[in-house]
Amino acid sequence: MLAVESKITPEQPVAPTLIGTSSWKRIVEPVEPFLDAVTKRLAEQVNAFDPALSQYAEYALTGNGKHLRPTMVALAANSLGTVNDSHVTVAAIIEMIHLATLVHDDVMDEAEMRRGKLTLAANWGNEIAVLFGDCLFAQALKLAASFPTPEICRAVASATNTVCSGEILQTRHRKNFELSQKDYFRVLQMKTGELFALSCDMAALLGNATPGQRAALREFGMAFGTAYQIYDDCVDLFGTEKKAGKSLGTDLAKGKLTYPVLLAWERATLEDRAALDALVQNWQPGSLPTVNKYLARYETLGTTLSLIERHLEQARQYLRSLPESVGRAGLLGVTDFLAHQTAALSE
Repeated sequence: MLAVESKITPEQPVAPTLIGTSSWKRIVEPVEPFLDAVTKRLAEQVNAFDPALSQYAEYALTGNGKHLRPTMVALAANSLGTVNDSHVTVAAIIEMIHLATLVHDDVMDEAEMRRGKLTLAANWGNEIAVLFGDCLFAQALKLAASFPTPEICRAVASATNTVCSGEILQTRHRKNFELSQKDYFRVLQMKTGELFALSCDMAALLGNATPGQRAALREFGMAFGTAYQIYDDCVDLFGTEKKAGKSLGTDLAKGKLTYPVLLAWERATLEDRAALDALVQNWQPGSLPTVNKYLARYETLGTTLSLIERHLEQARQYLRSLPESVGRAGLLGVTDFLAHQTAALSE
């Protein structure tokens, strides 16, 4: 599935760090100054918009996001021993693209809350939200074009195209139980994995990595991003509202069929398939517990958690070509943190 998959030898695993005794704060502590600089760079971008749009820009760019993708830029750059201001700029660019996709997602999903506050669409309406999301994409590309080399802008534009195409494909497949696992994973890699891959790839490019190191970091980002999205899909089904930061079952409410649901459908009897289809086609508040009974009946959680771990182990393997460093340890720590969070879903 991934370009350098044949180079992985599972018999020689990269030892994970002991995430059970750690925390996310401990993992990102070495790169906190970098993340602070990214936050500042994003705030500076507010002034790049027309003054009439400044309230929208400030609302979108100065939130309390997790900054996962900038964290990946920082850790990947640290793994090569070189971090500079260009890394801060590219991290801000990638975060802006991510934020633009969230603005558009909230319109399509009719979401009122995001990260504990009203969405841009809920505040100013869908028309403003769609158009300002477009402005965010454009400003990110404008900033990417400011680099001396056109390779940055080409990579960012290509990734943006891929992410938006993935969102379109997911929208086309809503409520479609005939969606194959192959197509499901393709959508995952396009809409989520691509920006994680871009984060690591651009960190490597700006850090003068060797071609082999750059390829390994890009594939690490893709594998991690894929695992992260599957985990996020599981949280919406098996997690808590506190962990999800939103009401559970929102994917199914919008007809988005995720891996556990597709797996249950694949394993189900004809009678249970009909029941699942009826639940999704005519979704009602309170339908999630009934869906979860079918997910439990066909043991989808355990299979899905094992799949996430396989992607995380694959991600660890891609780090083998990198020298030991604080950044490399941080990337391993990120995979182990996600593994720890994943395991908690079965508790």
